[in-house]
Amino acid sequence: MSTRIPDFLKDLLIKQYGDGLTESILDGYAARRPVTLRANTLKADAAYVGRCLEEAGIAYRKIPWYPDAFLLEEACEAAVRKLPLYDTGQIYLQSLSSMIPPLILEPQEGENILDMCAAPGGKTTQLAALSKNRTQITACEKNPVRAERLRFNLDRQGASKVFVMTVDARKLDPYFSFDKILLDAPCSGSGTLSSKDASPEGGKNDSSPFTKELLDRSVRTQEALLLKALSLLKPDHEMVYSTCSILCQENELPLKKALSRVKAKIVPIQHPLLSEVPLLPTLLPGTCCIRPTRDYEGFFVAKLRKG
Repeated sequence: MSTRIPDFLKDLLIKQYGDGLTESILDGYAARRPVTLRANTLKADAAYVGRCLEEAGIAYRKIPWYPDAFLLEEACEAAVRKLPLYDTGQIYLQSLSSMIPPLILEPQEGENILDMCAAPGGKTTQLAALSKNRTQITACEKNPVRAERLRFNLDRQGASKVFVMTVDARKLDPYFSFDKILLDAPCSGSGTLSSKDASPEGGKNDSSPFTKELLDRSVRTQEALLLKALSLLKPDHEMVYSTCSILCQENELPLKKALSRVKAKIVPIQHPLLSEVPLLPTLLPGTCCIRPTRDYEGFFVAKLRKG
């Protein structure tokens, strides 16, 4: 095994994926991921961002499935934060995997979109950029401190058509209805663990943010949020459900439970990224689970259409 993780999680991974894929997942946990970012096209195009990075001596690689994404081969986040591009909101530091749910949701001009768990704002500002600030976005964040951080990021990124609600999305009034919904649900983070999480400061006592209690709590929250999302989604419209988990307990199983109670169906994901990103097998055809690697965090994405 390439890094230490809780036996409980290891057992879950082996049960779901088998020994071989679990070894690959653990290698992904152990890898040191490079810095990745997105050009904020509300303020700067990708060509301009590329030139600025080159002038700063920062080597990068473009991402074939998303022209606005950059992978920095060597630079650290601290170096990026010193760039004028960062202070002016022309770029946004964001993992490649987390850029995928907004792309799958495909925001369009004139739509009314709900981002149910929005802070700190990476996906919210990406939705605004993809729609050229021509869609109305309602962004929910129940924690007041995180909501303020969300507002700060929205302002710096120039996402001017986003209304922030400091509210638990599970408690939204039923009179609301939306054309599209992004539910990037709170989760255990089983797709984003790293060696530094599993063994802080190289100590002998294993410690990890992943626990059975966290998993159980996350599943309850995900199930409630999914049912709420489907109740707020207009009939014959689509939503995206995503987590930074690779466990079926947080991904396929809550979806199956929700679909058994609400008239909705899985819309198979069709995007060029499917031939580019490392994938894990899923229990629901048409959904997408990204395997943790050096370049990618583990992430699950599904698109639903309400009947």
